[in-house]
Amino acid sequence: MCGIAGIINLSGVTPSKDLLTKMTNIIEHRGPDGAGDYFSGGVAFGHRRLSIIDIAGGHQPMITADDRVSITYNGEIYNFPELREELKSLGYQFTTNSDTEVILQAYHAWGPKSVERIRGMFAYAVHDKKNNNVFITRDRLGIKPLFYAMLADNNFVFGSELKSLRLHPNFNKTLRTESTEEYFALGYVPEPHTIYKNVMKLEPGHSLLIDLNSGDVKNTQYWNIHFNNSYKGTFNDACHELEKRVDEAVKIRMRADVPLGAFLSGGVDSGAVVASMARNSEEAVNTCSIGFDDAKFNEADYAQKVADQYNTNHQAKMVDPNDYSLVDNLMDYYDEPYADSSALPTFRVCELAKKRVTVALSGDGGDEHLAGYRRYKLHMFEEKMRSAIPQSIHKPVFGLLGSVYPKADWAPRIFRAKTTFQGLARTGVESYFHGVSIFKPEMRNKLFSNSMKSDLQGYNALEIFNKHASEADTDDPLSLIQYLDIKTYLPGDILTKVDRASMAHSLEVRVPLLDHELVGWIASLPSDFKLRGSEGKYIFKKSLEGQLPKDILYRPKMGFGVPLAGWFRNELKDKIKQSVLSEQMLDSGYFEPSYLEKLIKDHQSGVRDYSAPLWTLMMFHQFLTRHG
Repeated sequence: MCGIAGIINLSGVTPSKDLLTKMTNIIEHRGPDGAGDYFSGGVAFGHRRLSIIDIAGGHQPMITADDRVSITYNGEIYNFPELREELKSLGYQFTTNSDTEVILQAYHAWGPKSVERIRGMFAYAVHDKKNNNVFITRDRLGIKPLFYAMLADNNFVFGSELKSLRLHPNFNKTLRTESTEEYFALGYVPEPHTIYKNVMKLEPGHSLLIDLNSGDVKNTQYWNIHFNNSYKGTFNDACHELEKRVDEAVKIRMRADVPLGAFLSGGVDSGAVVASMARNSEEAVNTCSIGFDDAKFNEADYAQKVADQYNTNHQAKMVDPNDYSLVDNLMDYYDEPYADSSALPTFRVCELAKKRVTVALSGDGGDEHLAGYRRYKLHMFEEKMRSAIPQSIHKPVFGLLGSVYPKADWAPRIFRAKTTFQGLARTGVESYFHGVSIFKPEMRNKLFSNSMKSDLQGYNALEIFNKHASEADTDDPLSLIQYLDIKTYLPGDILTKVDRASMAHSLEVRVPLLDHELVGWIASLPSDFKLRGSEGKYIFKKSLEGQLPKDILYRPKMGFGVPLAGWFRNELKDKIKQSVLSEQMLDSGYFEPSYLEKLIKDHQSGVRDYSAPLWTLMMFHQFLTRHG
């Protein structure tokens, strides 16, 4: 796991070595074990290395013996031993045991198509002197990040984090208005955009090919997930195959030349990963977890139960639920507005893990692919009601009922008639978008100033979901919202959170449940294998019976939260006012001051719980203060 950066001057001017060094040094936390650079004509690659495989021989950037192909690479390739043997049969020779050299030689042999053979998490750039181009690519699910921009004077820049790009003297800090709308709807800026108008994220499963002769940049999608319902076996057959596939995905991620362990939250996904690691390890597995004094957020006892069952070398730490010391520093790691408050405990568990290991396996991805989120169950409840009633009367009838029915915020959503009626008045995609939004459309209408709304010209972040929905090759309602999450929430929120929190501590996190071959197979299963009645992850839980206790498999999902509501009424009462009503926020021109004041007043008086919207505003203030 590493950090990469690069400058490509399409006029052929040699980039500044000092600038490239600054761009790589600022992400030293991603790779404290070594640094390197490469210059050829107008191409400059930089690299910071976190040594995991072939510690002595994997220095980067790496160049082929014939000086034709060079690479700067961030990630881990899990099928590199098999690819190496195939390349050896073609006459290729290797001087290291690193996965980097395998990618390099694979590109030499197969060109841009080589990425389709690679199994792992990655973002890398390759300079091909023979064809005079640069190839840049990102893994299929977006586990590893890649930012890029075309700047003035024909300078194309890229890097693992936005902070590298911002160092370029031609970097344009103009914000993208639509990204602000998207952020306040979702709590992050979804791919392919960033908060900056002229900077992009390379979408998962995509590649760029830059022609150094013409300056043309071609963006190609090389992979997508397909929910095709093609599996024809029985449920029991699928249970056994799922167990084998998860086991294999875990096993190949246990290759490392440094200490390795796992996060253990006490939930199904991390428990499954640890159980598999224990089966595939001759030594006790290193596990770690954090707990909270507040029972509403504490899963430590469940984590300990799994640790005891598999005799892991377990390390647990109790965290003060009022540990908000990181609040002021989050933007140093995330670089653009990011509002998932679970970044705080994620940072702490990565900090704990790094004390003993350099690589940690995680259970991330199971909820998206195996339908574990509670919101999936609620959405399917609405979909059944929606499908039972003619579409022509959805909006007029349910819209009217939703507008006149009194609110009942105290009740679970499934019993809130007003919320349910409003949901039924929308299409499935609109309803799902509304359900996952932090600031609902009516709230954003009150939040934004008239000038901001004028600049938006009617743009609504819902368009992101509609675009992805139009590209999904499924009409199954559960598969569709899973597809939406895989395209938005998974890379934009979950994987961003873990990448920045882990790499801040120079810790590599591997995610076996996001193995693309496993993910593709799960997508072929019928939806009722994943969500049956009110039970999410149904097939996963059935396959794990006997491996994990039933009170872990079938207990309600807890999540990884922090007590924001209490903070903003007590310890951070003054801070949230100072932040949300700061000079930077009011002078930005984005917000309606009276509504900002109302959010704070209503929350602190106990009228409503606006902790998530207020946190979202606080993080935007942090961004404006540091990077706006």
